[in-house]
Amino acid sequence: MSASRGGGAPLDLPLYRVDAFVADGMEGNPAGVCLSHEEIAPERMLAIAAEVGASETAFVRPQGAAGFAKARSFELRWFTPSVEVPLCGHATLATAAVLFGEEKVPSSEIMFDTKSGTLEARKEGDEVALDFPSDAPHEREAPKAVLEALGLGPVVACAYGKMNRKLLLLLPDAAAVKAVKPAFGRLKSAAPDGDIQGVIVTAPGEGPYDFVSRYFAPWVGIDEDPVTGSAHTVLGPFWARRLGKKELRAKQLSERGGALTVRVRTGRVDLVGAAKVGPREAIDL
Repeated sequence: MSASRGGGAPLDLPLYRVDAFVADGMEGNPAGVCLSHEEIAPERMLAIAAEVGASETAFVRPQGAAGFAKARSFELRWFTPSVEVPLCGHATLATAAVLFGEEKVPSSEIMFDTKSGTLEARKEGDEVALDFPSDAPHEREAPKAVLEALGLGPVVACAYGKMNRKLLLLLPDAAAVKAVKPAFGRLKSAAPDGDIQGVIVTAPGEGPYDFVSRYFAPWVGIDEDPVTGSAHTVLGPFWARRLGKKELRAKQLSERGGALTVRVRTGRVDLVGAAKVGPREAIDL
């Protein structure tokens, strides 16, 4: 693949493929991480993300005159194969893992300037902690069309995270979460006014996990996401209230599976997880 600014000269861009939120033999969520010293046109980033084919590809460049090995602050954007998104947890974790591990950023804390504000990533042993804004959900009535598209009857509870437009549906147990079989075409048309950009189904956890979940987002071109950091900005405060805990262990029950720790603070959540970084590639699109 060769990338260029608009119709300009090709750019030599390194790309890493990273599995984020890996744990306990689970494969985590694949993300692309593209590094550039130059500003890239949004349509070019979208084309690269489509070629990479991961649920999200992150585009990161150092701020100021410092290169990757010396910078502590970076511009970060995220694209699915079809749209730009305002927040992506697993691709941010993937980016931090690349910067800390492959690009040898000397600091143990780095900052990202994003469309969701300033985000911080910190090294915590073999894991990375992401400091994200909380999206504490409020109760609302479950839309009948969404329930029907998911093959669900009445749910235990329904809540909505306004910041990231995520609908949360509480089911009785993990088995019910595993059993959900969405009709994705019907689900996408069930929220035509754009107030829902993702649906979370969740339930109390088993064993070491406080809660489990799955996440569906056909509105942004992702039928089911393997492990979703942004969904846990909603899930964290939801389960913290229900369980009376500030630190929770979470498992996402997708086919690949993944896990993370969620720490809930006033207005913020820490998403803590591990990543596996693949070899460096070259983009030539």
